[in-house]
Amino acid sequence: MRSPLVFSSIAAMLALAGCTSTSLVDDLQIPRPSMETTSSIKKLPKPAPLVQTAVSKSPRLEQSDPGQDEIAAMLNVADAEMEKAPQIKPDFSDDNERPVVQAAAYQMALIHGPKFRDADPVSFGSISPRKFSVHGVDVSRWQGDINWSKLRAQGANFAYIKATDGGDHIDPMFRKNWKGANEAGLKRGAYHFFYWCRTGSEQADWFIRNVPKSASALPPVIDVEYNHGSRCKSRPSRQTVLKKMKTFMDKLEAHYGQRPIIYTAPDFYEDNLQGEFAGHAFWLRSTAAHPKKVYPDRKWLFWQYSGTGLSHGVRGEIDLNVFNGDPASWNRWLARTTG
Repeated sequence: MRSPLVFSSIAAMLALAGCTSTSLVDDLQIPRPSMETTSSIKKLPKPAPLVQTAVSKSPRLEQSDPGQDEIAAMLNVADAEMEKAPQIKPDFSDDNERPVVQAAAYQMALIHGPKFRDADPVSFGSISPRKFSVHGVDVSRWQGDINWSKLRAQGANFAYIKATDGGDHIDPMFRKNWKGANEAGLKRGAYHFFYWCRTGSEQADWFIRNVPKSASALPPVIDVEYNHGSRCKSRPSRQTVLKKMKTFMDKLEAHYGQRPIIYTAPDFYEDNLQGEFAGHAFWLRSTAAHPKKVYPDRKWLFWQYSGTGLSHGVRGEIDLNVFNGDPASWNRWLARTTG
């Protein structure tokens, strides 16, 4: 997702705001891991050991309170200009990726039934998550060192892995998780935590720089929600939210050839997304009731039904999700979206 200065130009303001230009992105090393967390995390477990990282030299907008609204407005204008920048080449790629295959020749995925437990179980009534066939997880650095083979055997058929947030943060476990999930046979995808004090274009460039273009990957995900613990206190208008999201998603779709999926939570959805982005699939958080009761107007592809899941292969709690369909529809969707 501090001393006052006089800005003599828009360029100076963008630099102080931490808006990394294309040339500056090329000079970045892997930065300090972000402390941003999604709303699904109620209590933060002991963090995993962090890798030694370098820090971006440019300060970020989140560190500067004076004039934040004015700078945010200028960033919105900058979005249009940054869209003209060349595509960013990813920092790493998968050496053993299988080639793109035609849908007709797609190998059917083996479905593992769910064996997860829950630290805080909820009764969902007649439409329980257990009635869905295809379960999966989403993970980040907070899950530590994952045993992906055990997690797969527990019923994780897919995993969405946190890759980036903002314009200069990368999850320090992303590369290890990306490789481990693939080796264990899970369908994997990457997600980006959207930061409202950054432009949509530079966040797209940062995601592209750090997430490889893989024939077997699930569509990328944009995670949009309120994070009340964030140092970025910007609460943009609905119009600004939609504009920033569109800029980000259009750029990812052009690069990866897959339409991004939108992950969101009830309060953010009600304020900004109700009735919007009909052409995009939604991944909805609803941990106390079926999505049809919380988002009655929205069709959904994934449902995050728990943030307190327990599984062999993972220390602590993990987010649990289901795909909205049976095994046959899951395989048809994979064939359409993953080459």
